[in-house]
Amino acid sequence: MSAIPSPYRMFFLYIEPIVDIAAAYYTACNPSEYLTGQRLASSIQPIVIPTTQTTIALEQLGNLYLFLALNQHFVLSSTTSITTWRRLLLALLVADFGHLASMRGLGIQIYWNAWEWNVLTAGSVLLVYICALLRICFLLGVGMGKAGKAKAS
Repeated sequence: MSAIPSPYRMFFLYIEPIVDIAAAYYTACNPSEYLTGQRLASSIQPIVIPTTQTTIALEQLGNLYLFLALNQHFVLSSTTSITTWRRLLLALLVADFGHLASMRGLGIQIYWNAWEWNVLTAGSVLLVYICALLRICFLLGVGMGKAGKAKAS
């Protein structure tokens, strides 16, 4: 693992998968709270009673969060290949942009009005910004030494 700097290993092998597992639990086990949290802090807090179909979809979303966490941890922890790390992190970066795009229904201000975020929107926007930034840094070879920068070119 020495080819991968420890800050990247710590974040991508442990921190992000733990956050994803928490998101999986919250999404699948608290669907009403999850749906209620999909709003800006200044908006009226609705009482949400999810339909059976919505509950199924949220349980499936929770399952996907769990898959992302396990897949990321198991794949990245099993290799020192910069190529494998780069390919998986690039796929996750594309998913980050898709996740951020899914937030557009709350209005374009969701992307920068941090004072409007509640805990769920902060996780859905700020944490994704952090993940995407770290992925971009890795893909550009930031902190990787000469070998990582050469491969990033």
